[in-house]
Amino acid sequence: MSRLTTAIRHAAGRVDAATPDHRDRAVDALRAGAVLGVVLGHWLVTALVADGSTLRAASPLQHLPWLAPVSWVFQTLAVFFLVGGHVATRGYASSRARGVPYRRWLHGRLARLFTPVAAVLLLWTAVTAVLLLSGAEYATVRTLVKLALSPLWFLLVFAALTAATPLVARLHPLWPLAVVLHVDLLRFGLGAPDRLGWLNLVAGWLVPYTLGAAWTRGELEHRRTGWILLVSGTAVTAALVARAGYPASMVGVPGADVSNLNPPTLAAVTFGLAQCGLALLLRDRLRTAMRRPVAWAAVALVNLSVMTVFLWHQTALMATTATGLPAGRLPGLHTVPDGLGWVAARLVWLPVFVLTLAVCRAAFRSWERGGGERRRGRSRVVRAHRPAEKGVRHV
Repeated sequence: MSRLTTAIRHAAGRVDAATPDHRDRAVDALRAGAVLGVVLGHWLVTALVADGSTLRAASPLQHLPWLAPVSWVFQTLAVFFLVGGHVATRGYASSRARGVPYRRWLHGRLARLFTPVAAVLLLWTAVTAVLLLSGAEYATVRTLVKLALSPLWFLLVFAALTAATPLVARLHPLWPLAVVLHVDLLRFGLGAPDRLGWLNLVAGWLVPYTLGAAWTRGELEHRRTGWILLVSGTAVTAALVARAGYPASMVGVPGADVSNLNPPTLAAVTFGLAQCGLALLLRDRLRTAMRRPVAWAAVALVNLSVMTVFLWHQTALMATTATGLPAGRLPGLHTVPDGLGWVAARLVWLPVFVLTLAVCRAAFRSWERGGGERRRGRSRVVRAHRPAEKGVRHV
């Protein structure tokens, strides 16, 4: 066994030993998987095409629609909202049991959520100013800024649902699902204005969030529930795509008349229900897998930097693209994503994106540690928890 392997196993063993026994490691594994799914999905379906002196956004899904199943694997936001609803409701219950007021609980959660955003906004404000002053085309600047700041819409919705946690903690998921259904009926069936669909931006993600609250209440423990969500969600989504004309792609495709994601449609929500069902079915296997120190250490590492990874992954893609421009139109980086050659080349670029993101993580992770308990130097993933009060585990 090499020294590096020995060092990795030793470090992983220390992380494993420092993790409280009562921590549900499956929750962290699902969160890490959901975020990494989003990151890989963006890297695989987002292209910046060099057209003269202009960079424009494109997607292989425009030219290769049969690649839509890729979006089924990597569009994992529903799982993130499922875990977020579970963690928020459990944490709020724990805070109430300890006498922590709502305002203090919310401030702590939002600080951890938004403190890292400041670094993104500061850097991209400076980059935008430099690009405009240097004479870069407005279309290029707009494309870059839009991609860099696109993760922020998710944070705004997640923050709104977090703030509403005490109100939605006991809300049944069927209520927001009914809102999504009626909004789509009005939009696509009765010709209502498309702007009505933005109601689904909250209602659509409230569905998995309230499922997370039901998980906290112990209502999702039976495997039968997971199978019902998986099978029914898959069947309804397939019917909506095959019979009702919903797009097959679960992410936005440039130039498409309808996007399943912006705002969420009924198909995106039912697909999310299927994903949540699968996540619930995998919990026991994940708990078993996370008993392996190396696997758990990897998941803990992602969770310790989850916001940094999420906020900076598009910047990593754009930094790699910009750095490569002097070398000409590189396949899979600056070329039109219209064939399997582009897909193969993009796969080769993925390790470069990872390395660039690692640099961003090293540079900006301190901002993620600036909120809540991180100011006191304690990790939320690996730490000595205080004993749970009244049967409620701390989060």
